[in-house]
Amino acid sequence: MAKSVKDIVKMIEENDIKMVDFKMVDINGQFRHVTIPAKNFSEETLKSGIGFDASNYGYAVVEKSDMVFIPDPETACIDPFCEIPTLSMTGNAMIIDKENRPLAQYPRNIVLAAEKYMQDSGIADEMLILPEFEFYLFDNVGWKVSPNSIGFEIDVNQAHWNSDVEGMGCVIPKQKAYHVAKPFDASYECRSEMCLLMEEMGIKVKYHHPEVGAAGQFEIEPQLGKMSKMADASMMIKYIIHNTAAKYGKTATFMPKPVMGEAGSGMHVHMLLLKDGEPVFSDDNGYSNLSETAHYFMGGLLKHIASLCAITNPSTNSFKRLVPGFEAPVTVGYATSNRSAVIRIPAYAKSPKMRRFELRNPDATCNPYFAYAAILMAGLDGVKNKIDPHANGWGPYDVNLYNLPEEEKAKLKSLPTSLEQALDALEADHDYLTAGGVFPEELLTKFIASKRAECREMNAIPTPAEFEKYYNL
Repeated sequence: MAKSVKDIVKMIEENDIKMVDFKMVDINGQFRHVTIPAKNFSEETLKSGIGFDASNYGYAVVEKSDMVFIPDPETACIDPFCEIPTLSMTGNAMIIDKENRPLAQYPRNIVLAAEKYMQDSGIADEMLILPEFEFYLFDNVGWKVSPNSIGFEIDVNQAHWNSDVEGMGCVIPKQKAYHVAKPFDASYECRSEMCLLMEEMGIKVKYHHPEVGAAGQFEIEPQLGKMSKMADASMMIKYIIHNTAAKYGKTATFMPKPVMGEAGSGMHVHMLLLKDGEPVFSDDNGYSNLSETAHYFMGGLLKHIASLCAITNPSTNSFKRLVPGFEAPVTVGYATSNRSAVIRIPAYAKSPKMRRFELRNPDATCNPYFAYAAILMAGLDGVKNKIDPHANGWGPYDVNLYNLPEEEKAKLKSLPTSLEQALDALEADHDYLTAGGVFPEELLTKFIASKRAECREMNAIPTPAEFEKYYNL
């Protein structure tokens, strides 16, 4: 791992690198990049950075000073998808003025600010997270949105709708793809290559496997890692999945609900805290062996879950996944080994240093830097204010909530059912995010305005399903 300019120059020389690529992150959590010839890379590059217009990245920057991207040498890696040998780096953004301040709205800076806020609180030194990446791989996809033609078409060779195709044979029944083996698992080599590339980039992989959705749904799960490092890794994981899929003639999507009637794709986030290297969430005598601090942390997440959804589930499509019947969480509550509650405590995490819980509502359309930082800030608010999830009636729910009588279901609190509802909640409840200046008010204002504009745009578009439902009324 590169630590200095000398390390990077050595990497350039040893690998015959021709270009150096700087990957930046916009407000939506997508990479943008600027590339320079490797011969122009120097210590001054790391010191002075690369100038960019922050407003084009979606940030509501009021300063008139120059914005520059400062590469982080620790993120240097060889980009495996460039034919011309290319070294890639991500980093932070700065405001260049008399003080040379970090750009507070830049996603990576927000994650670092959240970690510092946690450390200053004395609650913990480190947060470890493990996001699960669910996605679909399609063999063909196409869409059109125009005044006279609206629709999309997807295809997966082994999907159940191709059972009558001559010579197909290995089709997978609807919702029956979980852990299927070859010959049904036709993208095994593609996913294995994804994981090997992640390992080469320093991202440790736990496993990969087919998921429930029979129309090409899969999961890759990394190992637990420090929150700020995992935010960087999340961006690179998506980059690797998209590019490797293209290499194999497929297309990958992290859309939460791309296929009607099949399982949606989430990004469950496991989490635990450490202080002085010791687990903060572990207690042999607590419910599911979790400490009082862990319960307060869960309480903070559950109290703020509606507003969190605006950041962890920031697409209109996100809420087509958060519906009953597909192992997606819809209930504001916590439980052990229960996939219907928004917080699940995995029973298999028995080691004191591995005791944790997962937040099950997020999906990978989120900006991972914003999402992870917001999750941490909500949990810390719960610890600071001793928000007891049991006293607030949020569980534990050790029953299948989908199968409760309707009378009992009516007593449960549910997640927002639309992005508009989540944005309303964020507008009303965001003091926990702005605590310590971690999330700038200007960023949240810009984020909410941008997402409301998305909602208005999407709500104005007729859908084929509406033609089916209403055309002949």
